[in-house]
Amino acid sequence: QEDSGTDESCDNFTDLNLSHCFMGTSLYVRLLLYTRSNLDCGRELNHHNLSSQPLFNLSHPTAFVIHGYRPTGAPPIWINHLVHLLAEQEDMNIIVVDWNRGAANLNYFTAVAYTSEAAHNLTGFIMTMQEEGASLSSVHLIGVSLGAHLAGYVGANLKGKIGRITGLDPAGPMFTSTTPEDRLDPSDAMFVDVLHTDMDSFGLRGAHGHIDFYANGGADQPGCPKTIFAGKSYFVCDHQRSVFLFLCSLNRTCSLTGYPCSSYSDFLDGRCMQCEAFKPAPCPVL
Repeated sequence: QEDSGTDESCDNFTDLNLSHCFMGTSLYVRLLLYTRSNLDCGRELNHHNLSSQPLFNLSHPTAFVIHGYRPTGAPPIWINHLVHLLAEQEDMNIIVVDWNRGAANLNYFTAVAYTSEAAHNLTGFIMTMQEEGASLSSVHLIGVSLGAHLAGYVGANLKGKIGRITGLDPAGPMFTSTTPEDRLDPSDAMFVDVLHTDMDSFGLRGAHGHIDFYANGGADQPGCPKTIFAGKSYFVCDHQRSVFLFLCSLNRTCSLTGYPCSSYSDFLDGRCMQCEAFKPAPCPVL
């Protein structure tokens, strides 16, 4: 892929395949910068020399997009959509955290073990940003599945001074019985918002942010296959829905209202529909 405006080639997300996953990959973290000036052409950042990339404006807000476990090694299909929609919100730095080498392993436990190491790497980069004049309060970490916990580790390393962490269906396996220090929790940033879509399988049960949204109850999503005969979609559809709902909310094509409620059954019984009753604020919108 070439950038039409320059002779430089683009830096793309690491594309692996099943053979890499079978052999196993070792952790290697790449940081790919996108701005309104290079929306379709990533630029890999030097972890220690920020001045080497003139497109990186430290006076602008910075969003980090952090993917999760990649059992096939392929790039996430939603990366480009998310980059474009974030750029539409405001003029910001968008950094895709590519830790596909590490996340791409058939052994999920290996990927889990790499999350804290990847978080250490990312923490160091954000500290360098801060030394160069960036404000931690203008940093937003968006973590998907295992990436949500990775974001939480970064936030904890920085004493909760990151502006915001968004957890999109934080991973459940290996995290269901851990302490808050070992998973995403509200102390990891000034504001932590979490969207749950697959709590009965790959997602994490419970409340783990300052505000938690439970889409359709947080477990089974409409339109997702109900039987294993649907193949891969049966396993990933509910879990991946968190990303597509987040994209939808950024695109403003859907207004997703959250109704504060003690349980999903109470909601289904119609006991939580009166938004005016919630003081001082009405029902939150995703």
